[in-house]
Amino acid sequence: MTDAEHPETPGTEPTRCGFVALIGAPNAGKSTLLNALVGAKVSIVTHKVQTTRALVRGIAMDGQNQIVFVDTPGIFAPKKRLDRAMVTTAWGGAKDADLVGLLIDARKGLDDEARNILEKMGEVRRSTFLVLNKIDLVKREKLLALTQEANALHAFDQTFMVSALTGDGVADLRSWLGARMAQGPWLYPEDQLSDLPMRMLASEITREKLFIRLHDELPYSSTVETELWETKPDGSARVEQTIYVERESQKKIVIGKAGATIKAISQSAREEISEIAEQKVHLFLFVKVRENWSDDPERYREMGLEFPR
Repeated sequence: MTDAEHPETPGTEPTRCGFVALIGAPNAGKSTLLNALVGAKVSIVTHKVQTTRALVRGIAMDGQNQIVFVDTPGIFAPKKRLDRAMVTTAWGGAKDADLVGLLIDARKGLDDEARNILEKMGEVRRSTFLVLNKIDLVKREKLLALTQEANALHAFDQTFMVSALTGDGVADLRSWLGARMAQGPWLYPEDQLSDLPMRMLASEITREKLFIRLHDELPYSSTVETELWETKPDGSARVEQTIYVERESQKKIVIGKAGATIKAISQSAREEISEIAEQKVHLFLFVKVRENWSDDPERYREMGLEFPR
């Protein structure tokens, strides 16, 4: 590798860059940890499991080191086609990364889902590290026992104890990872936080608001697509999105009485999209019924997932 490939000012640190995949069971806190490591919201977070569907990349800087984090869908026992696509995507993201971190909810400990993932960690064939999350809710004795038990099932290079919500331990994890990136040029500009196109990020934000606002199974039967992003002469953007559901009864729930539900979702999503896009946004939401959309290969491409045959 020549100096021309890595131009450095004398006395400065060389630049480093690499990919780190975060895997774990649904609701282990991967998206919250990703946002904490990046220092900004790049992945949607809700109280519901299986919120993340595709690979979301967040970009963090640690000095001269650029870490590209890959937030993967939660790994669980798939029942439907969409479930299979999400789990396949998660393991694929792990195998394509330089380092793989397994995130475990310290409150739950090694439940069946965590053990099933641990059993398959040997297939990853990458350097691995363990992250025990939500340590602010667990006694230290339990954390030490959990560390020993998990490392007995798979030999991790390092174990970290963090609280993604409070930020405790996050800086130490980021520094450790930064030092382990391969020497080389950055893949993204220093101030870029995600590689998600703004249209897709906007869709994810609206889907998050849909998850938070609605209950039961409806969010899993819905998807959001940004059909239009048009910047106006005054610098504002007109954004049109379609919420697809599978049944007419679901459409009525999304719209709500006198349109109250869709109005609340739109207002909440518009504020956050405007903040991330750093421009005024006029958001228009439409709800359409598309039966069996979860069996449509085109919808999977829109979500960045491979369509499982």
